[in-house]
Amino acid sequence: MSYRPYQHIARRKSRQIRVGKVLVGGDAPISVQTMTNTLTSDAAATIAQIRKSELAGVDIVRVSCPDEESTAALAEIVREVNVPIVADIHFHYRRAIEAAQAGAACLRINPGNIGSAERVKEVVKAARDHGCAIRIGVNAGSLEKHLLEKYGEPNPEALVESALWHADHLLQNDFHEFKISVKASDVFLAVAAYQQLAEACDHPLHIGITEAGGRRAGTVKSAIGLGSLLWAGIGDTVRVSLSAEPEEEVSVGWELLKSLHLRHRGVKVISCPSCARQGFDVIRTVEKLEERLAHIDQPISLSIIGCVVNGPGEALMTDIGLTGGGAGTHMVYGAGKQSHTIKTEEMVEHIVELVTAKAEAMKAAKAAEAAAEQAAAE
Repeated sequence: MSYRPYQHIARRKSRQIRVGKVLVGGDAPISVQTMTNTLTSDAAATIAQIRKSELAGVDIVRVSCPDEESTAALAEIVREVNVPIVADIHFHYRRAIEAAQAGAACLRINPGNIGSAERVKEVVKAARDHGCAIRIGVNAGSLEKHLLEKYGEPNPEALVESALWHADHLLQNDFHEFKISVKASDVFLAVAAYQQLAEACDHPLHIGITEAGGRRAGTVKSAIGLGSLLWAGIGDTVRVSLSAEPEEEVSVGWELLKSLHLRHRGVKVISCPSCARQGFDVIRTVEKLEERLAHIDQPISLSIIGCVVNGPGEALMTDIGLTGGGAGTHMVYGAGKQSHTIKTEEMVEHIVELVTAKAEAMKAAKAAEAAAEQAAAE
C-alpha cells in the first residue's frame, strides 16, 4: 500500500549533468553520496569500504587523491566498484588530470586554487576528454584570503561569491558539466548560503552540512539543515557528513529523502516509542527488524506498534503491520487489512519472512514489466 504525502515538494529547476551513470540535476532523482576514509592508495581497503556503501544504497562515492599513489590506485578502484567515483583534489592540478585519466567520473576541485589559467585549461581539457564532471566545493573553513579580507569572516555572501568565482573559471573554458557546494558546519550559515546560491545560478547543487559531528549530533544537524533545504526544493545530490563509517552516512541520507517522500528505498519502519500498554518489547523488536531487513532495497512500509490504540490505524497506511495484543498474541496486517495472529516468540522471524517475500514479489513484478516493455520495443 503506497502512502501519499500531503505535500508535494517542488524542486528548484537546475541544469542536468552526468556523473558516470548517475544523472544529477534537472528531473533526476536526488542522489546519495558518501566519502571513503581509507587510504585511497590501498585499493583493496577502499574497494571493500565502497562495497559496504553500495549495499546501503549509495549512488556516488568520493575518494581523496592527495598524491600520485592515490591516483595510481584509482583505475583499479573504478574498475572494481559499481558506482561512479569522485576524485577529491586540492591544489594539485596534475592529480586532477591523473584522476580523469584513471576513470574518475567527477573531479572535486576549486578551479581558482589550482594555479594559472593555463593549468585550469589543462584540467578542463582532461575532464572533457575523459567524460568527467566537476564539483566546485566551497567550504566556510577554507575561504580564499581575498574574500576573508573583503567580508571579515565567512558569511553567506562570501561563500556564494567564492562559488561563482570558481564557476567563472570553468565557464570561461566553455565547460558546463559541473555542480556546486557551499558547505559550512554552522547550519544557519550553510542554509543561507545555499538559498542565495540557488537564486544566483541554475547549476545543480551538492548539499551538505560539513563536519556535522558524530553519528547522533551530526544526524540531527544534517536533518535540520538538509531537511530545510530539501523541503524548499533545493538540492540535487546530498552527502551527510558524519564522524562515522561511510555506510552510516548513506543510511541517514536515505532516511532524509524517504521522510520527505523524495525517494523510496528499503523498508520504512513506522514504530511507536512504546509505553506501559505495549504487548511486546517494541524497542528491541524494532532493533532486530532493522538489522534483519537492512539488505532489502525494495520500498516497503512496515508498522510496528505496541498496542491497539494506534496500531490498527497505522496498519491501514502500511504494506505490513504488527499490533501488540494481550496474552502474548499479536495481530498481523497485510495491505491495511487484518490478516492473522502471531505469538511473541515467533513474530520477528515471521515479519522478516513476510517482508522478504513481498520484496521478492516486487522484484519479480518489475522484472516481468521490464521484459514486457523490451518485447514491445522489439
